[in-house]
Amino acid sequence: MTHINVLDPGASPLDYYGFELRRLREAAGLTQKQLGDIVNYTASLVGQIETARKVPTPEFSVRADAALGSDGLLTRLVELVLRSQLPAWFRQVAELEARATEICTFQATMIHGLLQTPHYARATLGTLNRTDLDDRTAVRLARQRIFDKAEPPVFWTVISEAALYQEIGGRDTMCGQLAHLLGFEDNPRINIQVLPFSAGAHTGLTGSFTLFLFASDPTIVYTEGYGSGHPTANPDTVKDCSLRYDHLRAAALSLKDSAELIRRAMEDRYGEQVA
Repeated sequence: MTHINVLDPGASPLDYYGFELRRLREAAGLTQKQLGDIVNYTASLVGQIETARKVPTPEFSVRADAALGSDGLLTRLVELVLRSQLPAWFRQVAELEARATEICTFQATMIHGLLQTPHYARATLGTLNRTDLDDRTAVRLARQRIFDKAEPPVFWTVISEAALYQEIGGRDTMCGQLAHLLGFEDNPRINIQVLPFSAGAHTGLTGSFTLFLFASDPTIVYTEGYGSGHPTANPDTVKDCSLRYDHLRAAALSLKDSAELIRRAMEDRYGEQVA
């Protein structure tokens, strides 16, 4: 167990965050319980964050900054902390998501992490390993903060119809996830198309992939295996995957018809009546 008196702020972003939280709290003359009462968290949680045993959330950071008058320091730090908690092989992908001006992704079996609800994310992350599941779920969801930027990326996703029917986390979780997708209908920067079963053979049969487009840098293609990621800027690969994506988008339903199919899946598969 880490002891606060020997916590090394240079050991990791998580240690640095804990060190700064304790320094700010003590400078404000507050105990862990007093700070917890102000921000509506337990003293135990405050202590765990201060000793780098618990990953802070953006919500905690915003409240702590307000309580401690720290001018957004913890809110800025939490972005680094959360990114550092991603699997090492995935950190580059999170950086690509944060820098991209446009993200185009095809998902063959599930909803993309940038559009997942907390319950859906938790269900996918906990299939084989439930260790630190709360923290790992928070870290995944934190990636979605790219949509809160002043200039968020344009996000296009083509989802296989199979992903709507793969019951991940139970009926309530799936209803919530599909309703979440419908919540983007009027958002021109987040576009969701469904590739229906009736499309038959298509250019995404070899698996999911993502294209990251940038203002000045070359486009990058990302594919993923079990416990590994494979980003590449190889021009031939980018050209091939760009063509594949154009065909997928053409074969998919329109935005309006995709939303209607999602509603139908909620009703037919999960028994949820949608207005």
